[in-house]
Amino acid sequence: MSMLKRVIYNLVKLSTRGTPNRSRSAGTKLLLSSEETAEVIFRPKARAFCNSTGFSKNESEVINHEDILGEAGKTTSVFDFKSYMVQKIKSINQALDAAVPISEPIKFHEAMRYSLLSEGKRICPVLCIAACELVGGQESTAMPAACGMEMIHAMCMMHDDLPCMDNDDLRRGKLSHHKVYGENVTVLAGYSLVALAFQHMTTATKGVHPKTMARAVGELARLIGPEGAAAGQVLDLLCGGNSDTGLEELEYIHRHKTADFAEAAAVVGAMIGGASEKEINRLEKFSKCLGLLFQVVDDILDVTKSSEQLGKTAGKDLLANKLTYPKMIGIDKSKEYAQKLNKEAKEQLVGFDPEKSAPLLAMADFVLHRQK
Repeated sequence: MSMLKRVIYNLVKLSTRGTPNRSRSAGTKLLLSSEETAEVIFRPKARAFCNSTGFSKNESEVINHEDILGEAGKTTSVFDFKSYMVQKIKSINQALDAAVPISEPIKFHEAMRYSLLSEGKRICPVLCIAACELVGGQESTAMPAACGMEMIHAMCMMHDDLPCMDNDDLRRGKLSHHKVYGENVTVLAGYSLVALAFQHMTTATKGVHPKTMARAVGELARLIGPEGAAAGQVLDLLCGGNSDTGLEELEYIHRHKTADFAEAAAVVGAMIGGASEKEINRLEKFSKCLGLLFQVVDDILDVTKSSEQLGKTAGKDLLANKLTYPKMIGIDKSKEYAQKLNKEAKEQLVGFDPEKSAPLLAMADFVLHRQK
């Protein structure tokens, strides 16, 4: 859809909302319901808006995002996901900065902060907070766990890029950790971030029952360990480009290597927020679909985008002959599968408070439509 069409779409949407003190005639509503008539009415205003010097790139992106959500019928109410993410990421970055201050040895703490504080989507920590808030908890209660999730995620990126693993020189638009600090420091900084994640989560969280905290810590440890993300990474390394590897193995790799992180974030956030077992189970299913969706889209972007667009090396999976969904089932089938996972994820949120579930619904669409 062109920018002009997008503006017309949003003007129509605004015009049909109405207010309690102002009603429209049936004739006016009928006119506005006609796409052709609406375009005639609003085209001059839309064209003037698009041509105005005050029209910013950010405003264009917001309009485009609203189109994606509205046209696909993915949300039934207006939710400013961009503003939500900006606010949450700002809070998370401030908390991370405070959690890992510069201290002796200074160079080592700088190394720990290098990947941790680099620009990122912060999907897992935001997911942790959103899950907590969905079940009635507070952002402040979930923040230590959210920071812990990002510390563990940073470690995984640092170690994944090592020559003995994925051997990548670029991450989040800048040099990979080991290219700056060396492989030995990268390994040690990664281990330190994992230890700090559990320390920070258990000492900084307030108002959560010790038994609930212990359960949340155990769940997080399980999902990043030999039954979870580590298992997925090992199988990924062992399978390589073996021609006899099938979809079952590929899904196992992605469900553990990537989806387990999303599951940990949502489940831990829900537990800390005081969720019931039924709510935890539904958020577990939601996050499994979301995590797998993230990886399927990642596989698609790896072969359809450039390194500059992605902020990391494009086409590396193809060069390494690694298992990916596009390689196994093709681009079109991969996109269909992504749509299916998006739908299944959002089905798990039916019945929750619509206002509180809006961030998670929007997140599912963001992951599906992301471009890097």
